[in-house]
Amino acid sequence: MIINPDNVPSRTTSIYPDKFQHIVAGRVKKALGNAAGLKNFGVNLVTLAPGSASSVRHWHTKQDEFIYIIAGEPTLVTNAGEEILKPGMMAGFPSGEENGHHLINRSDEVVIYLEVGDRTPNDEGNYPDDDLIAKADANGKWFFTTKDGTLYKS
Repeated sequence: MIINPDNVPSRTTSIYPDKFQHIVAGRVKKALGNAAGLKNFGVNLVTLAPGSASSVRHWHTKQDEFIYIIAGEPTLVTNAGEEILKPGMMAGFPSGEENGHHLINRSDEVVIYLEVGDRTPNDEGNYPDDDLIAKADANGKWFFTTKDGTLYKS
């Protein structure tokens, strides 16, 4: 199936609890994998405005992630520190590796990248810098708790 990204709806919303929404303000996603009918993995075309981040810094227990930079120079933040990525660079994050990661656009230019992740059920996202855990149920629906298991209401 041929997908024209211009025909894929943009999503600026996030499922993060309210207190974390400001981190991803300025992030726009287009779910290309969904538009192609993919079931086993997702592909997002992501745009980060200056000052925006891809996510709260996290790692997954069961899902692999991969990013490919198309335009701009985001800062990749991992347990090892920070590195500026340039177009054509990529990074992978194997499931189960406790290497919290996210991209931050600290430049004055828009960043565009592809984000690929699998859809393994019953995954958890762990957020080493914050009191936050994400859990996916068997149907892939995400919900958030604090590290002591208290459910976030928003």
